[in-house]
Amino acid sequence: MASQQCVSRAVVKSTQRRSPPTREQGLAAWFRRNFFRNWFNGAMSLLALWVLFVTLPRLIRWAFIDAVWFTTNSEDCKAAAGACWAVISEKYSVMLFGTFPYEEQWRAIAAIVIIIGLAVISAFRILSARALIVSWVAAMGMVFLLMLGGVFGLAPVPTHRWGGLPLTLIMFVGTVVGGIPAGVLLALGRRSQMPAIKALCVGFIEIVRGLPLVTILFMASLMFPLFLPEGITIDKFMRAQIAMMLFFAAYAAEVIRGGLQAIGRGQYEAADTIGLTYWQKMLRIILPQTGRIVLPSMMNEIIRAFKNTTFVGIIGLFDVLRATSTAIQDPVWVRYSIEAYLFVFLLYFIMCFAMSKYSEGLEYRLKVRR
Repeated sequence: MASQQCVSRAVVKSTQRRSPPTREQGLAAWFRRNFFRNWFNGAMSLLALWVLFVTLPRLIRWAFIDAVWFTTNSEDCKAAAGACWAVISEKYSVMLFGTFPYEEQWRAIAAIVIIIGLAVISAFRILSARALIVSWVAAMGMVFLLMLGGVFGLAPVPTHRWGGLPLTLIMFVGTVVGGIPAGVLLALGRRSQMPAIKALCVGFIEIVRGLPLVTILFMASLMFPLFLPEGITIDKFMRAQIAMMLFFAAYAAEVIRGGLQAIGRGQYEAADTIGLTYWQKMLRIILPQTGRIVLPSMMNEIIRAFKNTTFVGIIGLFDVLRATSTAIQDPVWVRYSIEAYLFVFLLYFIMCFAMSKYSEGLEYRLKVRR
């Protein structure tokens, strides 16, 4: 009996909840966990530190200490040992606005402020979903009004004069806003039980995904007008916008189709059981769950769509990259093209990084990422 009691006490003592092991705190512990966890991790950390030690001081000296920031005389840049950031202050008008009339560039600045400002409002979820949709529609109408002009005393500016950052942002917003609904319809059509609709959607998706974006833009710019009736023309900007939107829609459709396949069959059967119509079932039950599932992949496509706007320069539209290339053709400043392209790199990085961080926050909020 005594031995049984001893055994039971030992079992109870062993099964008692134990406190978790204490975790090392402090800066030294953080360095050990992240940089020197094992010998390979430590060796790679030391190699990276050596590379930074060799390159970083020279980079800082070139980019900041010996750099020329403001001057109108290129001879000052030639005499300097560092970067010539003055090329940006000298050529920013062409780099950011392309061929948009100089005296009307305040309208382009206002368009940029409207789009970026509303994007910030969207990121912080200040407005409800319905109010946000109405705000975007009103904002884009105001942007087109400012850019086109011709009313309220604004001088008319045709779309072939648009360029720089406003063109890039307008093209990007139009691609995403028009491409996502088209992608949803294509994904639903590809899963349709009607053979004709399914064949059309499959054919469109596979053909578009099998062609480079450059080819689609050339077809929209050069070949599409040949199929229009005589006397009917579509603006080059609109042709490029439609091509970008359809290209994005084809890729978005496959992302959405993957999300639709991840929804359990019970969700469809439950919706059918309570008597919902096809569109009620999709809009109220299936598509909201699909959007939550495909959010990371869809944000990848959205970020890629922003970077794909650089391709419109091939068909003669002056996006921010082509406008920069044109600005540095000046023989006086052409030798400082590295600084100009670094400015464009920073611009694209800020935009893409902001979208990436917004996506990360949205994933945490929707509990997609843990």
